[in-house]
Amino acid sequence: MTNPELFEIMDRFERGSLGALKLSGPGFSLELGRAAGTAVAPAPLPPVPAPPPARETEAVCAPLVGTFYAKPGPEQPPFVSAGSRVSKGQTLCLLEAMKMMSEVPAPCDCVIEEVLKADGQLVSFGEPLFRYTPC
Repeated sequence: MTNPELFEIMDRFERGSLGALKLSGPGFSLELGRAAGTAVAPAPLPPVPAPPPARETEAVCAPLVGTFYAKPGPEQPPFVSAGSRVSKGQTLCLLEAMKMMSEVPAPCDCVIEEVLKADGQLVSFGEPLFRYTPC
């Protein structure tokens, strides 16, 4: 652990409400504590907003590991964006793996609620790419 990281931990401890902290890792050990009667009162938490009403959304997940491409070419618009209404089988994005491009189709007629990955981002197998609501 580097000195700046240690100083950051110490600073957060100083500003926080913990009475003691023990931290160890490869090649270091750190113990922090407060003198009796010097504990800091925790700051009040802001109220938590009510969750939005639940919607029946589902996810389109990556069928393979690769690079996510939201558009067919550099100067072209994306295949879909949030709010797009798509048909079953319509291409949502491309995944490039080992110089091979694979289309990711829509699983059903649906509305794309959210695009979860950025163009050019590496994705893992099973990682959500889009959130959608079936039509």
